[in-house]
Parts: sequence; C-alpha cells; structure tokens
Amino acid sequence: MKPRWKPQRVKKSAGMLLIIALFSYTHAHAQEKIIDQVAAVVGQNIILESDIENQYYQYRMEGDISGGEGTVKCQILESMLFQNLLLNQAELDSVEITESQIEQTMDQRLRYFIAQIGSKEAFEEYYGKSIPEFKEEFRDEIKNQLMIESVQQGINQDVTISPSEVNKFFKSIPTDSLPLINSEVIIGQIVKKPPISIQQKLAVKEKLRSLRDRVVKGEKFSTLAVLYSEDPGSAKKGGELGLYGRGELYPEFEAVAFKLNKGEVSEIVETEAGFHILQLIERKGEYVNVRHILIRPKVSPEDLDKARITLDSVATLIRNDVLDFEEAVTKFSDDPGKNSGGLLINPMTGTTRFEVTELDPSVSFVIDKLKPGMISDPVPMETETGQEAYRLLYLKKRTLPHRANLTEDYNRIREWALQEKQSKAYNEWISKKATNTYIKIVDKYKDCAFENDWNQ
Repeated sequence: MKPRWKPQRVKKSAGMLLIIALFSYTHAHAQEKIIDQVAAVVGQNIILESDIENQYYQYRMEGDISGGEGTVKCQILESMLFQNLLLNQAELDSVEITESQIEQTMDQRLRYFIAQIGSKEAFEEYYGKSIPEFKEEFRDEIKNQLMIESVQQGINQDVTISPSEVNKFFKSIPTDSLPLINSEVIIGQIVKKPPISIQQKLAVKEKLRSLRDRVVKGEKFSTLAVLYSEDPGSAKKGGELGLYGRGELYPEFEAVAFKLNKGEVSEIVETEAGFHILQLIERKGEYVNVRHILIRPKVSPEDLDKARITLDSVATLIRNDVLDFEEAVTKFSDDPGKNSGGLLINPMTGTTRFEVTELDPSVSFVIDKLKPGMISDPVPMETETGQEAYRLLYLKKRTLPHRANLTEDYNRIREWALQEKQSKAYNEWISKKATNTYIKIVDKYKDCAFENDWNQ
C-alpha cells in the first residue's frame, strides 16, 4: 500500500526561484540551446518551453531530481502555472512595487551571484554584460517576482495551526510512513573572549597608518589589500566588497563609506571586526562599493591563557552543582547568543537541533565524547570576527535515530502540519482563481498528472 502522506521538502521561495531562473537563463544563452515555443498561457502571461527546459537543466546540475524527465517537467510547469496565476492576480489587484524595492532586491541578488563567481569583473566577463546592463535586463523580472511574493504572502497570512490540529495531523499518518529522524544533538556554549590590550590596538593602528600613507603616495590600494588585509573574503579581490546598502554593514564602517568621494581613502575605522581603512570605488544612490584593508588586533598569549583558566573554574562549578549551565551562561559567557540560554542555533533550520554531520568538525569531535548533561574542558575557538577565544561545550541532549513522534519531534511535526494546511490554502486559491482565468496548456502537457485542475 502506498503511503498517503510523506514529509514535503520546503518549497523554494519566489526569490530562490528567481535565482534559479536567472542562472538557468544566462547559462542557456551561453549554450545557445533556447527553445522558443509557448508551453502555456495564464491570463496575458506566457510560459515558454525554454523556461521549463532551463529550470530542468538547473535541477539536473544541482542533482535535485526525483522521478523521470517527463514527471519533473510537469512539476516545473505546474509551479510556473501557479507563479503566473499569482502574477496575473497581482496585476488585477494593481499591486504596487517601488523602484527602491526593485533596486534593493536587485543588488542583494547580484551580490549573491558575484559571491558565487568571485568578483564583479569575473561576473561581467562570464555573462558578457556589465552590471548595469544585467540589472536593466532583469528589472521587469524582479518586479514581477516581488508582485508574486506580495500575493503569495496574502494567501497564507492568516493560516495558523493549533495543537489539536497538529495532533490530528500526526494521527493521520500511517505508522509505516512516519519518517526516520537521524540522531540529533542540542548543544550549549560558554564563551570567554580575552580583552585586547591597548598596546595591540596601537600597533595595528600604526600599521594601517603606514599602509594609508603608501596609498596616498601612489601605491595601489588593491595590491596592499591582497598583501595585508585579514578579511579572507575580500582580500583576494583587492579588498573589494561589492555593492551594499544602508543597514547592511557595520554602522561605524557604513558611516565613513557613505561620506567618501570616489578614490578617497578614509582614516582608520574601528568596528567589531577590527580596524579598517576604506577606499570608495563607486556610489549609486543609497549603495556603495568600497575596498578595505582589515587588520585585527591579536590577543596576547597571557590573556588567552587567563580565559582558559577562568572557564576551567566555571566547568568545575558546573560539575560540582554549584551552578547550573544556564546560570553560568548568564554570569560568565561573552557570547552574544547567550540570551538564548547559550544554546547554539542551527542556521539551516533556525532550531537548536543539529544532526552531527551539520556540526563544525571541531565541535562534533568534542561533543562525541560527552554524555547528555556533561560539559567539556575549555577548547580553543575563533569568534565570528576571527578573534581567538576559549569556550566550554555543553551537551544538553542527544537523541537516537527514531521514527518521528510528538514527544521528541513536536516542532518538526507542527511545521509539516502547517505546510500541509498552507498547501491546502494554495490549492483552494488556485481552484477559485483558475476557474475565472484564461489558462491554455499545449497538448504536449495535457497528460501531466497535475496536483491541481488547470484545465477547468
């Protein structure tokens, strides 16, 4: 008997679909394999065979395919029918998208592309067009996607799930269809960051003043950034960061960047990451592109050892039940995340649960030796800003591989139940809107086993 339910993968957002579409589009143009035939029409919007072929190609490149080619292409077409039905509704509702929204979204996604390729120059060379040309070509596409997102958010804005609905949803799943959950851990940490000495800060400032003087006397900022900057992401690109808008950089860094003239080199700027000098490459409205050289003051070996000794004493207090872990976090941790009780947050899921394969190897190595409720000895670490520090790792919980159940996996099951309820809301909306919208699908796709009835 086929299971009547299985956990669904989270659907790609409109923004992610656009990223896929843009990559597919540009790659397909490079390969010159575009098929310009109409596959479907929704209202006044058309879906081309090339749209389906390009997205199918992208899925193949990602290894993101389950099922035969025909089945996958039918699924892609249905997703596109839904997107275009949303767009048609946005046009009927006169959804307004501002130029500022378009520009901000465009810049965010361009930064994603450029980060994947390595630099703005490499991006322009690969796609055979400048950044302004690229933005102009996809401006309408960005606007359409933002309109789609607006309507999509409206459909599910009032969809909520109650505990009784979660329980009912779970009971509706056949026992042999309950998914297997891998072993997971919940981990806490207490971080001790040694202070940076005045002498170290002065030494860094002196080095940056020397580098600034060399630029002012004619040396290339980009060359010095490659040689001396301690920001690994930008150093290899001559210190260039790419376009950033207000609110996306350190406040102190941003305040200086927006005041510079083209080619001008700043005085020394201190941020959470360290000390910088900046050079403005260009400014476009509320966005700037700068080069920078970052140098971080180093922690002295003596201060680093003091941090280790402090944490060793804290671990002893916890093991002797003088303090519990949460109290120790509040009293001793220098980690900004201590407001969550010191628990690490999984960036992939937004929860405190990690599969072991999702952990940094240096963490999994320590945790593997602990039993639930145990705390490690002090172990060295680097903070997000690259500063040397020590931390204690605490294993709060370790689950064994098991079939999903409400006791251990309530939040996960709640998310599945909510997704199913949202899916029903989408299907009801599609059924209602498709009835009153002109939809034409070419014969090639007439036999697709669509989830919804698009040929009403």
